[in-house]
Amino acid sequence: MSDTGFDWRKFDAYLFDIDGTLANTRGGVHYNSFHTALREVYGCGGRIDAVPVHGNTDIGILRAALEHYGQLPGNFEELLPRAQELMRAEVARHAAEMEVELCPAISELLARLRREGKLLGVVTGNLEAIGWRKLELGGLRDFFDFGSFSDSREKREDIFRHGVELARRLRGRGTSVCFIGDTPADIRAAATLGMPVIGVATGIYSYEDLARESPTLCITTCAELMAA
Repeated sequence: MSDTGFDWRKFDAYLFDIDGTLANTRGGVHYNSFHTALREVYGCGGRIDAVPVHGNTDIGILRAALEHYGQLPGNFEELLPRAQELMRAEVARHAAEMEVELCPAISELLARLRREGKLLGVVTGNLEAIGWRKLELGGLRDFFDFGSFSDSREKREDIFRHGVELARRLRGRGTSVCFIGDTPADIRAAATLGMPVIGVATGIYSYEDLARESPTLCITTCAELMAA
């Protein structure tokens, strides 16, 4: 844990990214849903492997893939609801194939924060139905009071901003909020809002990768928070 003198325990609300922060999901179900949407809605046979996905949003991934293959249509947004519908339906249909592996100490951390009366939310680039499904399969859904998703917000900072708004609607305008995420994009989004963020290296990015973005606190796993 980086020694910054930062007291991570003092906040009223904690907003967590999902993928790589709370859990890692195997089985390719969410991944394959992008290809169904690209093919059936946009007529694009390409894959999302060639575009950034970690720290991106579901809408942003679709857009980036279409741009990569030179097939971004002028009516991208108009077709987006159908693409999202297909993605949600495919994930629901194949949910049994999803393997959700919790990141270290997550269940213990969430239980501790709950005992202390903290407000808990998720801020994620996932579509809402997909994000909640992952948390249900991982046994985490009941820990969370609310979530901010990418169904109508493409930029990560807008998802984070909406998460803060939701927290303050529930607890009041003076509610203090801390973000927890595993990508440089999470750290930058929090910085854009001028808010504290804990970078946790349980996704694809190393501790050093995250530390370069100057999060308020940088840790290797959430087990370090439990030990504090």
